[in-house]
Amino acid sequence: MVLLQIYEFYSHIKLEINEYESIDYPYIYDSKTDILKKRILIIGASGQIGTELTLCLRKKYGNSKVIATDIREDDGTLSTDGPFEILDAMDYKATEDLIIRYEITEVYLLAAMLSATAEKFPMRAWDLNMTSLFNVLNLGKEQKVKKIFWPSSIAVFGPTTPKQHTPQKTIMEPSTVYGISKQTGERWCEYYHKKYDLDVRSIRYPGLISYKTAPGGGTTDYAVDIYHKAVKHQKYNCFLNQETTLPMMFIDDAIRATLSIMEAPKEAIKVRSSYNLSGLSFNPTEIAASIQKKLPDFEIGYTPDFRQKIADSWPQSIDDTAAQNDWAWKNETSLDKMTSIMLENLSS
Repeated sequence: MVLLQIYEFYSHIKLEINEYESIDYPYIYDSKTDILKKRILIIGASGQIGTELTLCLRKKYGNSKVIATDIREDDGTLSTDGPFEILDAMDYKATEDLIIRYEITEVYLLAAMLSATAEKFPMRAWDLNMTSLFNVLNLGKEQKVKKIFWPSSIAVFGPTTPKQHTPQKTIMEPSTVYGISKQTGERWCEYYHKKYDLDVRSIRYPGLISYKTAPGGGTTDYAVDIYHKAVKHQKYNCFLNQETTLPMMFIDDAIRATLSIMEAPKEAIKVRSSYNLSGLSFNPTEIAASIQKKLPDFEIGYTPDFRQKIADSWPQSIDDTAAQNDWAWKNETSLDKMTSIMLENLSS
């Protein structure tokens, strides 16, 4: 009986591994041994990208191997099928304890105060965004974890940055607290890699659009809220003007990019600050027109507020040639396809 149970256990593992190998990402190089040893900690898992990244990683590696954490209680989305812990990302000892207890090999640090909210609470934003990063970098330096993912943002760019096809290396000069903290974080990630050979990887997310989580305090979040209002009220009042073109990306593409860069061989990652990442570029008028193809009665108005100045400091389109060349990145979702997915899911 014992031998039969052992056989069934390892047969189950084998089936799981074979299932993971069939997932189509540009880089899947983990051996079966690596998959068995991998333990992932996601800090800030209840946010927009954290929620979907946690679910995707659990599907790929198994529920028990992906530990989700956040500073607030989970609503059941992440705690029902896998481990969930309350964690203050600024608490070094608590973070270290979780890493040791769960034998963590990789950390995804997603906790941050976003652009619009950070302008209201600048010192709190700086403390959260920088202390949480230093905690994880120092745990990596002490060899408590093998690999770290930390997201940067288009907020690292500023008014003096070229607006069109913003290159990987260019003038930055961010003008927001969020952007300053992200640019500073990029320099520290690069430093820890050069000084300590720490395997830390990063991408500069554009505005991210998802139907699974509510807008979270970012300047690009109008492109999420507009779909919610379209379904509920058939109209939307935008806090940016109609000509404000910004880089955006559907969440599925952002998740795919995150997995791709983390699964790429170490030698393929040539940028150790943060990679440019390009998806879509559109303004409020264009996204409204896309919605009107599905909801002809939808109306949009404009009342720009303090977020307009933030948006005006950011690029309109991004050159992500480095990501394409180094780890085979390619965006897949068009504006109209994204609109169809968003409206369909928010209406159900």
